[in-house]
Amino acid sequence: MSEKQHKAKAYWKQNLKYLIILLSIWFIVSYGAGILFKDVLDQVRIGGFKLGFWFAQQGSIYVFVILIFIYVRLMNNLDKKYGYDRDNEKRN
Repeated sequence: MSEKQHKAKAYWKQNLKYLIILLSIWFIVSYGAGILFKDVLDQVRIGGFKLGFWFAQQGSIYVFVILIFIYVRLMNNLDKKYGYDRDNEKRN
C-alpha cells in the first residue's frame, strides 16, 4: 500500500470514529432524553417547561446544531493533520 493510500485510510478511519461518536451523542440526547428518560427528566423544569418535553421539542435540535459545529472543527483539524486542507491544495 502506498503512503497516499495509507494516509487516506487513516483519514477515513478517524472520520468514521468522529461520526460514530457524534451521532451516538445525538441519539442519546434526542431519543434517550426525549423518550426513554422523559419521565425522570420531567421532574426538572426549565422556563416553566418540563425538561423531558424541552429535550423532545427543542433540546435535541440545539444539540444537533452544536454537534454540526463540533464536526466542522474536528474535520478542519483532521484535514490539516493529513494535508487535505485548502492551504495545502493551493501550494500543490
